Amino acid sequence: MKKILLIIGVLVVIGLLAIPKLQGLSGNSENSNQSNSGSAPLSVDVHVVQPQVFENKIFTTGTLLANEAIDIRSEISGKIVELYLEEGREVTAGETLLKINDSELQARLEQAEYRIGLAEERERRQRQLLERGGISQEEYDATLNELNVLKSEADLIKAQIEKTEIIAPFDGIVGLRYVSNGSYISPNTEIANLQSINPIKIEFSIPERYAGVVENNDRVIFNVQGFDEDFEASIYAIEPRIESQTRTLRIRALGDNTEGKLLPGAFANLELILEEIDDALMIPTISVIPELQGQKVFMLRNGVVQEQQVETGIRTESDIQIIEGLAPGDTVLTTGLLQVRAGQQVRVDQVDKFEGEGS
Repeated sequence: MKKILLIIGVLVVIGLLAIPKLQGLSGNSENSNQSNSGSAPLSVDVHVVQPQVFENKIFTTGTLLANEAIDIRSEISGKIVELYLEEGREVTAGETLLKINDSELQARLEQAEYRIGLAEERERRQRQLLERGGISQEEYDATLNELNVLKSEADLIKAQIEKTEIIAPFDGIVGLRYVSNGSYISPNTEIANLQSINPIKIEFSIPERYAGVVENNDRVIFNVQGFDEDFEASIYAIEPRIESQTRTLRIRALGDNTEGKLLPGAFANLELILEEIDDALMIPTISVIPELQGQKVFMLRNGVVQEQQVETGIRTESDIQIIEGLAPGDTVLTTGLLQVRAGQQVRVDQVDKFEGEGS
């Protein structure tokens, strides 16, 4: 009996000693709950969706070409007797650029014309005799054929004389010349070059994946070394095949060069504008979260996070177009995407807006 009373007394003493510790643990738990309930909301950055003018672009390089260009060469050999070429001078279509000695051809033409005169007189007499029955049809036909042969020979000489003159085929600017008056030239002799540089052409290539979206009249913005300004051209011709080695599509555009600043052969950096959207809704690419069912973003409404399914369009290096799911004025989160949950309250640290830059 004494042992039982002793055990009870020991338990009572232990219980009295444990009460303060239990009270301390309870107080710490309450303080922890109060601390958690009073913690600050998650800080995030957001993006305000606004319609912007957006240009879908391709960046590439190209080469400037003359609108028309030829190397001036002679079709025949001979000595230059008249040289009208002035380096750097503008010439008009049909203007004579040089003349080759044609004295021998002129003499042959004069001889041929004299023979034609005699043959025409003979043909006239033979025709009169044929009408009177004085000669046969066969004799008259031989005379007429001889006349026609002589006329053909004269036409051939005239064609050769025409080749002794080099005529400008189009309006343009004469480049550096490599002959002088009195020089003997042949078809292999380089005389000079003639270039028409207004308008100016620009040739470039784009990856084959864009072949289905590029069209004639698409705008091209380009610049060349030596000028701070940008120049504009429009596509006028597209090669109807893909280069098999480079897998690219070759294109040419035409631009104004009234002031003559742009020269053929220059290297150009250019932007091909494939599409212009007046009211594109663009958001940072990082805001879009892929899912099995599609893509979503976290929106912020009245300080509370909400999930929103979206459909995307054109993607650039840093931004992406939203086709469906968002409206102007909506706010999407750009940071804290791994921590937030739908229904959670957050605090906005920074707000940014799309600046309307193209790809």
